[in-house]
This record gives sequence, structure tokens and C-alpha cells, in this order.
Amino acid sequence: MLYKIPTIPGDGVGPEVIEEGKKVIEAVGDLEGFDIEWIHYDFGADRYLEHGELISEEELKELGQYRAIYLGALGDPRVEPGILELGILLKLRFFFDQYVNLRPVKLLEGVWTPIKDKRPEDIDFIVVRENTEDFYIGIGGRFKGGSSKVHLELIRELYQVKFDLDIETSSDEIGYQIGVISREGAERVIEYAFNLAERKKMKRVTGIDKANVLSEMYSLWREVFFNVAERYPGIETEFNFIDAAAMWFVKNPEWYRVIVTPNLFGDILTDLGAMIQGGLGLAPGGNINPDGTSMFEPIHGSAPKYKGKNVVNPIATIWAGAMLLEHLGEDRGALRIIEAIKDVLREGKVRTYDLGGNSKTSEVGDEIVKKMREV
Repeated sequence: MLYKIPTIPGDGVGPEVIEEGKKVIEAVGDLEGFDIEWIHYDFGADRYLEHGELISEEELKELGQYRAIYLGALGDPRVEPGILELGILLKLRFFFDQYVNLRPVKLLEGVWTPIKDKRPEDIDFIVVRENTEDFYIGIGGRFKGGSSKVHLELIRELYQVKFDLDIETSSDEIGYQIGVISREGAERVIEYAFNLAERKKMKRVTGIDKANVLSEMYSLWREVFFNVAERYPGIETEFNFIDAAAMWFVKNPEWYRVIVTPNLFGDILTDLGAMIQGGLGLAPGGNINPDGTSMFEPIHGSAPKYKGKNVVNPIATIWAGAMLLEHLGEDRGALRIIEAIKDVLREGKVRTYDLGGNSKTSEVGDEIVKKMREV
């Protein structure tokens, strides 16, 4: 079997970690009897600075021929913040309608967690984050001077109608952002979470929202959650407000199995999840369209100050590569990678600086390959 997989190494340490991911996937392909053809794309800061190009419609259509994309990292201090992220990363997510952001949160043996007395069996859950709606749709603006007073007056009137209260409108500048939850968007990602719980035999799904304050948006989210839950009578369900969930992530992470959350709250919770599982160097992610083109990446950034030093932790990227293989149906290969990662971390001889060691990025990749071949 031959798989053609586009790679976007990107910026900073992206090319270094992607190289280790490719190395491991090629090795597991040898063991499992499949081949990989990598298709390189140079999207990122260097191309943008040299040619003023981000990603074109033609290139997006070309990428749409493939089931999975392997991404390193995007971001460069030479480029104004947001240009690469919005113009490439979010464009890919939205163009391919990658409506699920999938984040396993799992503490592995041999890894330190900042939560006292928690063990690997206590931190093992999955966050399903809605990836295309909520406050990330980009509708908003800022107003200064006279125009801001007009908008503030409108806000005052709306506030008075809703609460029968008056508010001051003295500010000379305002900013606003609009969030959107659609019934269709909520239903498909919540259904994905319940299907995942069923497939992984994780018999509890927790819905996250803030329906007690942002009631118009998140009451719809909650209503859809209950409607979907009715179709899965064998799965326990519950709700957490986002602030309570952040607290329980730290206090009792062992409670959670599958979590499904709107976009903004998922963005926050998954970074918290990364910290309790040992850090960003151990946190993989997938941007999933079950019927289209998906993309797999570490959730850490491009860490430009470490570029070219061969010191960053590639495990998040290698783990994301395992998720990519699972998405392609190569479950045995994905499991081989995960087990090899566990062996390397449990043994503790080869680890990068973020885990208290001094091994090189390439040495970690080599050791994971070695462990897979030993098995």
C-alpha cells in the first residue's frame, strides 16, 4: 500500500520535528508493509517574505486530493503576528472544513506532571474541540471617537431593554467580537465525540459551555448535546461550565473520558491539558474532516529561538504522526509508534531538555525507531 502525504514543515523548529516524524512513519511502514511518498510544500515565513505568497486557491485544491496533511509549525518573528496563522493555518482548517480538533491528553509513565500525586492512569482522556465556529469566525471590529459613541449608545439601549438598567457610554473606543454556534455545526462535532466514546469504549461524554452567561449561543449548544445524547443511551453524559472544567482538570482529571467543547473553550482547555500531561512537547493534535482532508500537527508553536539547534522535543509531532496513520486506517502502525514512545519515556535514557535530559531531537527519533524494531 502506498500513501501520498503532503508535508508542511513550516517555520522555526517545524522542519526538525517533521523530519523525525517522517523518519518514524517510514520505519513503521517498513515493519507493517506500507510505503510513504512525501509531498513537500514550502508554505511559511520564508516564502512569504521572499514572494509575498501565503497559500493559493490552486494549492488548496491540490492538497484536497489527499486524505491527510502533516504539519510542523507556523510562526516567525519576522512576520507580523497573525499573518501566517490566519493566512495559512486557519485557511487550511476552514477550506477543508476540519470541524473537529482532536486532542488526546494522556500522561505517560516516566513523565512528570505538575499535579501532585497523579499517575498515568489518572490522566487519560480526549478533548474534542469544535474547530470552525464560535468566536473564531473573524467577525468583529473597533470604533473610535464619534462612531464609537454611536455604537455604545446602541449597546446601552440593548442593555436597558434586556435588564431595565442604564450603563455609562463615556468611552471613546470600543472593540467587539461576534461568536456563532450553528445547530448543524454543533451536531456534527458532538456526534463525532459520542461516536469516538463508543469506539474507544470511554463511557462518559462531558459537554462544556457557559450557558449560564452566554445563554443565546451556548443554550443552543447544550440543546443539541442533549438531542444527540438520546441516540447513545449506553453513554453517560454531563455538563461542566468552562470555569468549573478548568478547576476539575487540575483537581480530578481522572474523572474525564471524552470532552466536547466549543472552539474558544477548547483552545484554552487543550493547553491546560498539555501541561498536565507533561508539556507542549508531548501534545499532539488532529484537525479532522472525517469525509475530507484532515491535518495532523503538534500543538506547540514554531519556537524560533531553538531553530537549527536540534534540541526540541519531537514526540508531539511523532505522536501526531501516529494519529495520522490511525486516520488512514493503519491502526497497528499507529499503536507501534505509541508503544515505542511509551518505552522511550519509561526508560528515561533519551529525553530532551524539556523533560530534564540533554538528548538531541534526532536522537529521540532514532530511539523511537529502535524501540519499534526491537518489538
